[in-house]
Order: sequence, then structure tokens, then C-alpha cells
Amino acid sequence: MNSNRWTKRRVAGRRLSGWLLAAALGVSLAGCGGASSNGSSAKGEGAAAQDAGTATLVIGAYSVAKDALQEILPAFGRAWEAKTGQKLKFQESYEASGTQARSIVGGFKADVAVLSLEGDMDKIVKAGLMSKDWKKTETGGMITRSIVVLGTREGNPLGITGFADLAKPGVKVLFPNPKVSGGAQWDINAIYGAGLKQAERESGKKDPDAAKAFLKAVYRNVESMDKSGRASMAAFEYGVGDVIVTYENELLARVAQGVHYDIVTPEDTILIENPAGVVDVNADAHGVRAAADALVAYMSGAEAQAVFAEHGFRPVNEEAASRYADRYVTPSGLFDIGYLGGWGQVRGELYAKRGVWYQVLAGK
Repeated sequence: MNSNRWTKRRVAGRRLSGWLLAAALGVSLAGCGGASSNGSSAKGEGAAAQDAGTATLVIGAYSVAKDALQEILPAFGRAWEAKTGQKLKFQESYEASGTQARSIVGGFKADVAVLSLEGDMDKIVKAGLMSKDWKKTETGGMITRSIVVLGTREGNPLGITGFADLAKPGVKVLFPNPKVSGGAQWDINAIYGAGLKQAERESGKKDPDAAKAFLKAVYRNVESMDKSGRASMAAFEYGVGDVIVTYENELLARVAQGVHYDIVTPEDTILIENPAGVVDVNADAHGVRAAADALVAYMSGAEAQAVFAEHGFRPVNEEAASRYADRYVTPSGLFDIGYLGGWGQVRGELYAKRGVWYQVLAGK
């Protein structure tokens, strides 16, 4: 990583640190009147009884969004009460994105889903719980962006510059398990896509076989695959591994809190987009549809986007994106999911039972 990029990271870290410290001291996990920060209580009975003066929204979210949401939900609750006179309480569940989606499909009565992958939202749509129109918003149903980056020990002792270095002998790599973690799928998509980019530069065309070999070489050095991006980050902080493949926002937030890591932005990496939507069947049954719709809209508005940005996410709201633009590096080879053919093709080619990832695991 060059000095200019690291300087930008240091500046971003200093700007973030004071705000995050104040937020950590000022906001309790109870949020807006009795929230659950893990899956246990929220997954029991669903929403509490609603009345004209009080309502409960059940939130099913992926783990990486937890810190930002525990700022945003109380703020929305205050705004909603000022507008309608109705006091909101929140029941919150935070899990790996794939686990959360399966829980909702399996009976967890979330009113709003905040997940890592469009594909996880599609599982809820396929189960008949959510309208297929959830993407019909100004931001395409997305509330945050990020990119896949690499975190190293302070000083980057192994001289890591990009994904290719993860395949070098002796480098111990961490990323989560893509069977349950949406973040892991973004990580793998980034590595596979970087392999396609490298092949394209060398031969003039995308070469899936070369990209698979690239991914396989990195996988040989994987030390641990945890259940979620947040669990993978915890393992890294405990001392496991040399390099973590993760969301940029995860590392920015930790650096801002005083943790001493280097952030390496690969030349070729993927743009992450994270969705949110109302789980229509549940929100209607609980009588909280208006509040649920308003929350999803609020999360893509300037106020909530500023909170997401302070937690290291890249805003989807144009006003907030312009305000925080100087915090983020745009790598020269940045690509989005469309470069890989879109989520339909990615699910079929990479994550199907006989797909590329299966073959990599099987050593084929």
C-alpha cells in the first residue's frame, strides 16, 4: 500500500476516533427502549402487542451492521415519535447474513431485514415473505457500500500489497465461511474477480480457469473460516492469522478506535452493496408496516447515511457521499458484481453444489 493511501487512512482514522468514542459512551445496547443485541430474545415470540401509543419493530440484521444500527435505530425512534406520537421499541438480532436470512425464512418474525447480500434478500422473497419490489427505491434497495480490503498486523510486516500476496508461502489468511456469511461471499467474489482481472491484463480476456487457480492458491493459506465477518475480525484481534480479508468499514472502525492495523487496498477489488427491506408479511401481521417502511427509507437518508459513514461505510446517499468523499480511496481496478455476471451467474458458477468454490474446497 503506498504512502498516500496510508496517509488517507490515518486521517480518516483520526476523524473517526473521537466520534466513535463518544458514540460508544453515549449509546446503550438497549437502544430505543429494550432492544436485544443478539438473536435469542428477538427470535422467540416476534413483535410485542402494538397499540396506538407504542409499537415494537423486530430487526434482523447481519453482524457487521450492528454498531451503526445501534446508533441509527434510537435516532429513528425519536424522529418517528416526534412525527407520529408513537413510541417505538426495537428487538434486534445480529447474525451472519446467510444465517439471518434462513432464520427469517424459518420463522423468525423480523419486520425489517438488513443483510449483506442481495441473494439473501431473494431467499426471503422466494419464501413469500417479502415483495419482489423491495429494490424499487432510489438506491436500488441498498443502504450502504464498502469494498473488500486486507488488514495486516501493524507495519505490514509481510509486505502485503494485494490478493496475489495471500498465496505466498507462510502467509496465514482469514475470512469467514461463505455457507453462512455474506461477507465471505463478497471476499471470495473479490479474490475470484481479481483473478479474472489479472488474466484479462495478461491475455486480453477473462479466464475462469485462471481465476479459479488464483482463488485456489489463496485458499491453501486460509487459517480459519469463522461464522461471520465480525467473528473473523474477533479471531484476528485475538492473534489468529497474518492477514484478514474483510469489509473496509470493519477495519476503518477498528483503527479509529485505536487498534493498530494497516489497511491494504488491492488494486483490483469489488464494490460491496448491502440491502435492507421490509419483510411485508411480518410487518403487516404486526401492524407496523408504516413504521417499517419509514425505517427503511430513513436508513438511506442523509442523517442515517452520515452515521453509517462515521462507522466506515461508503454512503449510497449522494449528499452524504459527497460530504465524506475524501475519506475513501477508489482503487484503479474497482469492479462491481456485474463484472462477474451479476448475482444470478455468481450463485450458479461460484456457489452451486458443483461450482467453483465447491471445487476449490474439494481440491479439484
